[in-house]
Order: sequence, then C-alpha cells, then structure tokens
Amino acid sequence: MGVLAISLYGSTEPTFNFEILANQCYPVALEIIFYIGFFIAFAVKLPIIPLHTWLPDTHGEAHYSTCMLLAGILLKMGAYGLVRINMELFPHAHSIFSPWLIIIGATQIIYAASTSLGQRNLKKRIAYSSVSHMGFIIIGIGSITDMGLNGALLQIISHGFIGAALFFLAGTTYDRIRLVYLDEMGGIAIPMPKIFTMFSSFSMASLALPGMSGFVAELIVFFGLITSQKYLLMTKALITFVMAIGMILTPIYLLSMLRQMFYGYKIFNISNSYFSDSGPRELFLLISIFLPILGGKSVVGLD
Repeated sequence: MGVLAISLYGSTEPTFNFEILANQCYPVALEIIFYIGFFIAFAVKLPIIPLHTWLPDTHGEAHYSTCMLLAGILLKMGAYGLVRINMELFPHAHSIFSPWLIIIGATQIIYAASTSLGQRNLKKRIAYSSVSHMGFIIIGIGSITDMGLNGALLQIISHGFIGAALFFLAGTTYDRIRLVYLDEMGGIAIPMPKIFTMFSSFSMASLALPGMSGFVAELIVFFGLITSQKYLLMTKALITFVMAIGMILTPIYLLSMLRQMFYGYKIFNISNSYFSDSGPRELFLLISIFLPILGGKSVVGLD
C-alpha cells in the first residue's frame, strides 16, 4: 500500500523510479503516514519489539539451513529497508521519529538479552540474541549521524555472518547429539573439540570481543550516538548507559550457553564413539565465515 501510494502521489503517470521518488516532496502529515506504513512492514521483518514474537518460534522449529538464511540475510533486509526507504524518502518524518527509535532500540537490547538468558531451547536463545543485537542497528539509524549509520550498516553485515554461523553450529550439534535443550546437554567439548572451538569463537564474536567486527560495529554506534547534535547530553548519557548494560548481559547468556553445552559430564558419559566431530567441509565453511569477522575491523580502518 505504501509503495502504491508514493508511486501515485503528485504525478500524472505512476512511477517506481527510485531517483524520482527520492526527490519527491510530501506534506509533513502525509510523509508521516507513509513513514509509519513502511516502518511497520520493516519492523516486522527486522524485527522490532513488540512485533518480534514470530522470530524465536520460527528459529526454534525451522531447520538450521532455514535459520541461517533467516538470520544471515532476511532479517537484515528490514534494516536495509529502514535505511534505504524510510531515511532516504522520508527525511522529515525520520527526524521526528528518530528519538522514538533510540528508545525502542535501547529497550530492545535489554529486553531481548534478559529474555535470552531464560531460554532452554538452544536455537531460541540464539534467536533472542539476534533480536538484542538488532537494537544496536535501530539506535545507529536513529542517531542521524554518518558515524551511527556506518555502525548500523557494519552491524548488519557483521551479525549476518555471526548469526548464520551460530545457527549452523547449533544445527550440526543437533545432528550429532539429537538434543536441543540446554539443560540436557553437557560435556560436548571433550568428544567434539572442533565444534567447541568454533562455537566458542563465534560466541566471542557475538558478545563483541575486541578485535572482531561486532565490537567495532557497536563501538561506532556508540560514538555515532554520542556525537549526535540532535539529542541532549543527559539523553545520550542515559541511552549509552542502557546500551552498556545490554553489552554486560550479552556475555552472561552466551557464556552460560557455552557452559551448559560444553562443560560437565552429561553427554561425555555416553560412549565417545557415538559422536563425530566437524568434518573438513564444515570447518571450511565456518572458517570462511569467520575470516570476514576478523577482517571487518581492517576494512573500517582503511575507510
């Protein structure tokens, strides 16, 4: 409906040419209506709370190949749509709604990180971590600074690699042990050291360990918010404090996930011959995904 409305507005002939639409001017009230329509669509796709509830259940039930496509590509299209359409076509409305985006993003970081900690299902825990990381993208978009937008775009790319790899590892682990609930796991590190190493490495990337792309992306979002001229110093300090709490909660649910999966003795008590570690194809795929995560900071440095 939004696409049809903007294509029909103010022209004798309907057009979907993006260059023409980008130069189109709308009354503020109409621009706000258009902005809200597109925002709802992209908020479901991203997802943004409270329109996120479909995502954990989908990840919990879907095959891990579907989860990889969903986390690595499809979710990021919602963020791309906010940047490419909402920001570019409706700049005045975006300026009006940007403080609300900041508030929603900060709330989403804390809420999803807290909820992730209570998930027994491995894939649902990773899914809620994705929702939490999307909060940084929303804050970067809402900061209305070049630095904040760059951080949001880097987070889109970075989390695309990290989320896809975590779901791939969750799927390969399930193929071997046929367990998906964390409280039933334990001791996997001893029979499957390669999976343990890669799972730990991508979890460190997800919790924004310095030296990896997630850390650089979140740091740039921080600086983008702090240097924004739109918000008061007290507002920026409060939002930054909330973001910092979210970054503290992230290691808690990820490290507890690693502890429940790989330490202890539950599964190790079963005959080790029952399990097989990652093969060459799986390791090649995981290393291919891991290299851009390590190289992301170099790209930013060159830029």
